[in-house]
Amino acid sequence: MIKSELVMRIAEQNPHLYQRDVENIVGAILETIADALARGDRVELRGFGAFSVKRRDARMGRNPRTGETVAVAEKAIPVFKTGKEMRNRLNRDGVGEDDADDDAGEPGGVAPLAAAR
Repeated sequence: MIKSELVMRIAEQNPHLYQRDVENIVGAILETIADALARGDRVELRGFGAFSVKRRDARMGRNPRTGETVAVAEKAIPVFKTGKEMRNRLNRDGVGEDDADDDAGEPGGVAPLAAAR
């Protein structure tokens, strides 16, 4: 589901709200989460999950094409960990049963998020 589909679904479920108002609300929520993560804060939505920032130290990497050693700078990676209720709901409904234990190979069930911008 993409942001526009989320906005449309919320607008359909709440006919008393204009779609542009729903769009502003969803945008404000996502912007607030992004701002909190940029400050290094943790955002927890009970029953859904928690967003946080994980720091990756600077290291020496390798260019896979040339084999040349390159310096990789320190970076901050946004991560999301599902809440207990969400995990139970997904497993109860049978979605993702095959890979329920495979949370992107990250320890503690934390999967890195794709860059939003």
